[in-house]
Amino acid sequence: MSHSFAVRGDHIQLDQLLKTLGLVDSGGAAHAAVEAGQVRVDGKVETRKRAKLRPGQRVRFAGETIDLVAEEG
Repeated sequence: MSHSFAVRGDHIQLDQLLKTLGLVDSGGAAHAAVEAGQVRVDGKVETRKRAKLRPGQRVRFAGETIDLVAEEG
C-alpha cells in the first residue's frame, strides 16, 4: 500500500516516521527493523536509524510505500 506523508519543517528522522505512521510499536522496534535491513529509502537499504528524510524521498517497509511530501502552509 502507498501513502503520502507531509514532512513538517525540513526533515523527519527515519525512526520517528515509522513510529508516527504506526508501522512499529516503539522506537526500539524501529531501530531493530532498520538494523535488520528491513527499511529501504529511495530503493537502497537504510541502516541509519536516525537518517534525516526530506520531501521527495520514498520509504519502503513491511509492504508499505511512503512518499514524503512538503507540508503545505
